[in-house]
Amino acid sequence: MTVKNQFPTNPNRVDPYKNFRFRVKWDGKYVAGFSRVSMLDHAVQAVKFRSGGVPGVQSTEPGQTSYAPITLERGISEDNAFEQWSNEIWGYQGGSGDDVADSQKSQQDFRKDIVIEFYNVAGQMVLAYNVFRCWPSEYVSIPDLDQNGNLTAIQTLTLQNEGWERDTSVGEADA
Repeated sequence: MTVKNQFPTNPNRVDPYKNFRFRVKWDGKYVAGFSRVSMLDHAVQAVKFRSGGVPGVQSTEPGQTSYAPITLERGISEDNAFEQWSNEIWGYQGGSGDDVADSQKSQQDFRKDIVIEFYNVAGQMVLAYNVFRCWPSEYVSIPDLDQNGNLTAIQTLTLQNEGWERDTSVGEADA
């Protein structure tokens, strides 16, 4: 039985990509240690209407698009990138109130564009997505602790976003 190649860019590849090789960056730097990134998901609301001239037929048209929050997970480490970003929201909301200049800086910087890069098993980047105007809506710094457990302690950062698009300049290598 001959299998027709489904991958025109690299005819030697016969399997789809695995989901375990990825990197995330913001502020132009890679953030270390991610074990999980939730899916990129958007939905378009279906708006229903009826035309006055055709009372028995209901039509639909596309409405607003909404983008699902993205959840980033990683084991607790010395890297405090999650905490720093989540604290910028605190400053934006006037949390400390100590320094007006810091509050103004935070208002400019609490939204960040992030890049999610996806790699094949050979370590070559094959996909990249730019996610726009992200901000942390939830941060879990320390998970439930259990003296009898043996799980890795995971930090979680949930990001709201205003959309994403594929970086079309990134593509699979020919071989």
